[in-house]
This record gives sequence, C-alpha cells and structure tokens, in this order.
Amino acid sequence: MFGMAMVASLVLFAVAIGICAFRIIKGPTMPDRVVALDTIGVNLISIAAIVSIILDTKAFLEVILIIGILAFISTIAFSKFIERGVIIERKRNR
Repeated sequence: MFGMAMVASLVLFAVAIGICAFRIIKGPTMPDRVVALDTIGVNLISIAAIVSIILDTKAFLEVILIIGILAFISTIAFSKFIERGVIIERKRNR
C-alpha cells in the first residue's frame, strides 16, 4: 500500500512538471514563466525525496540540496533580470 502511494505521488509530480513545462512554453508573461520554473524545481526536489524513500538510501540528499540551491539562485536571477534588465550590475567610476 505504501509503495503504491509513493508511485502514485511520483506520477502526480511528473504530471505537475508537465503542466509547468507547458506554462513555461505558453506563459503569457515572463513572471508566469519564472514561477513555473520555480515550481518545477520544487517538484524535482519532491521526486528526488520520494525516490530516496523508495530506494531506502540517503544518496539523493545531496541532489535535493543542489536542486534547491540552483532553483533559488535561478529564481533570484530571473527576478532581477525582469526588474532591471540585467543580472550583474557593473558600476564604473570614470
């Protein structure tokens, strides 16, 4: 029963990633695409955690951490790009 619930949750997370991928392609605005990309990151973290539980291993914990860090940094970078038009500001004193 527990294994079937885990497999069902994996399928539902995969469907959610598919819906978010559609929103990234079709999204009417750039903020919609950024939110969908962040949601894909959260869903990937969830999938890695469920696979780690199913396989009864701690090997995927580093993967979860790396995906979380990359999702956070990419969301911040895209938000800064949307707001200012550049990601890295260079101040020049001349």
